[in-house]
Amino acid sequence: MQKFLQRALAGLFLLVLVSGCASIVSKSTYPVTFNTSPSGADIKITNQFGMVMYEGSTPTTIPLAAGDGFFQKARYQVTISMFGYKSQTFPLEATLDGWYFGNLVFGGLIGMLIVDPATGAMWKLPTSYLQYSLSPSDQASLKIMSIDELPEHLRDKLEPLNEESITN
Repeated sequence: MQKFLQRALAGLFLLVLVSGCASIVSKSTYPVTFNTSPSGADIKITNQFGMVMYEGSTPTTIPLAAGDGFFQKARYQVTISMFGYKSQTFPLEATLDGWYFGNLVFGGLIGMLIVDPATGAMWKLPTSYLQYSLSPSDQASLKIMSIDELPEHLRDKLEPLNEESITN
């Protein structure tokens, strides 16, 4: 029984020694939800090298990696655009995960120098939900609608088009 206990403790010690604390407790990819007011805006996310990571519309939830290489945190540019509204670009940057320093407490030198930096678990994304409010554009815009889409109270203000009104 004592031999089994010694082996179990030795195995536990080796597990702590070769594993990264942040890799065990934390994660390297985070789901981030993007929402806009009004919804339905176009969203484009690029990494620090300009590579498009996602293109779609809001609301959406996207898994984003917190690390971007050995000892490198991920940096993203989020661009939100919608017709009739000003386009907005925001940075989204990973920060150091506090669990990374758990390697010091548990003696995981390999975890601190190899495992967590290689997996990206030493980094975390600062938030899991982002809400953006779009501002109307200063530019005049034209919206072409079917008469079926036009509200009843505006239909009596319609004027017929003929060739004379188009050329004037």
